[in-house]
Amino acid sequence: MNENRTIYTVSQINEYVYQLLNSNPILRNVSISGEISGFKHHSSGHMYFQLKDENAVISCVMFRFDAMGLDFKPSDGQSVIVSGSISVYQRDGKYQMYVKQMEKQGAGDLYAEFLRLKDKLAKEGLFDESHKKQIPFLPRCVGVVTSKTGAAFRDIENIIRRRYPKMDIMLCPVAVQGKGAGKDIADGIYYMNELKRNGNAIDVLIVGRGGGSTEDLWCFNEECVARAIYESEIPIISAVGHEVDFTISDFVADLRAPTPSAAAELCVPEYEELYYTVSQMSDSIVNAIKNDIKSKRTRIEDKLDTGLSKLVKNNVEIHRMHLNNMKSDMERAVNSYHANSMLKLDSVMSKLKYLNPENVLERGYAIVKHNGKYINDVDNLEIDDSIDIMFKNGKVFADIKGIEEKF
Repeated sequence: MNENRTIYTVSQINEYVYQLLNSNPILRNVSISGEISGFKHHSSGHMYFQLKDENAVISCVMFRFDAMGLDFKPSDGQSVIVSGSISVYQRDGKYQMYVKQMEKQGAGDLYAEFLRLKDKLAKEGLFDESHKKQIPFLPRCVGVVTSKTGAAFRDIENIIRRRYPKMDIMLCPVAVQGKGAGKDIADGIYYMNELKRNGNAIDVLIVGRGGGSTEDLWCFNEECVARAIYESEIPIISAVGHEVDFTISDFVADLRAPTPSAAAELCVPEYEELYYTVSQMSDSIVNAIKNDIKSKRTRIEDKLDTGLSKLVKNNVEIHRMHLNNMKSDMERAVNSYHANSMLKLDSVMSKLKYLNPENVLERGYAIVKHNGKYINDVDNLEIDDSIDIMFKNGKVFADIKGIEEKF
């Protein structure tokens, strides 16, 4: 046995191979074409698969963040071009490719356009979280921009009706595939916003369609749709294709749903659950009010037995005595005023009685009237005038036979 040999551990060898592979400029940025085999999309979002040709196989992994940029759903048998780096997973001593990008063979031009527009809009800030609007907890009306005949709207409608039967739903039918579909979708978003500004209670929009090929979904990668979503005053949930399908619309929207059905669940709460929650809250509020009233009643009753209560009672008694004194003073003032008024009235009555003509007649005087007027001067009479002479017990009628003036 050679005593001068160097013995390495497994970890050291794997580390050495790791350094060799990572230092190779070709393997740090390489593109490989092949057919997908053994594809697995893990719940973490990572993708694991093999890439093979007629003679060999290489293991591949595409982490979740990179997989989010795919514009199609990978599956076994697809011919693709992957780009990334080749390294070794040191724990298992297994070399594999770490995929950063993937495109269908023959779909390279579309994918390049997708990346170009994605990079452009990202730099403009259309994907910024600061621009995202909050999805309302309980909208008054859910707007939907999709095909009238597609399965997506039926799924959305069925789920909303199941979760919240009385929810209003407003559909804006648009083309979601083919030439001109992108502009049709953008116009639909602008139209729904115009309805909102005119008083319609559209509180959230679902924009999307069911699954399809990259070409089928391409209208949701068009710039006009992205800008319509960005400019929308109504919060938008993007619901395009299946869970693994990503479009430009998903990055711009306020919320991305993996499917149209999931979008319906995200924007409408369960009615029964909501009713139960409100009932629980109502009961809690009523109990809190009752407990508060009970607590305050106890505090008041406790204070009634303290010195503070006695002070209050003393103050009340003092004010009561003051009010009684004021009452007595007022009664005396009223009685005095009444007595003085009666004295004045008696004096006036005496004067009136003294001046009463009937009292004059009692003293032996008579009253003379001519033509209904009292006569107190002989100059007011002429010979043959008829006069009435009133005594205390009656009157006589006479004619003037002569007039003698006093000198």
